[in-house]
Amino acid sequence: MTTQFPNVTAVAKANVYFDGKVVSHSILFPDGGKKTIGLIYPGSFHFGTDKAERMELVAGSCRVKLDGQAQWKDYAAGQAFDVPAKSGFDIEVKAGICEYICSFIG
Repeated sequence: MTTQFPNVTAVAKANVYFDGKVVSHSILFPDGGKKTIGLIYPGSFHFGTDKAERMELVAGSCRVKLDGQAQWKDYAAGQAFDVPAKSGFDIEVKAGICEYICSFIG
């Protein structure tokens, strides 16, 4: 998992969700690609997707349930999960801070 991104533009304005419990910043690549890097504080949250996404965990842990699935799955630093386009997921952080990189893959 890549955790450093040379030659990108970092957007200083934060994306703030759920009263500040989820915060991310966008990074823009020369080829037009985009990722967000962020933090999720303890709590349960639901996110919808427009494009397909890959969520890579850099630190911490969480559990995730993709829309349409009944089972939750646990993830820890170094792991990733994919979310289909036009879908969504529930994510729960029980303790600490979950740090992530979100790649838009579709």
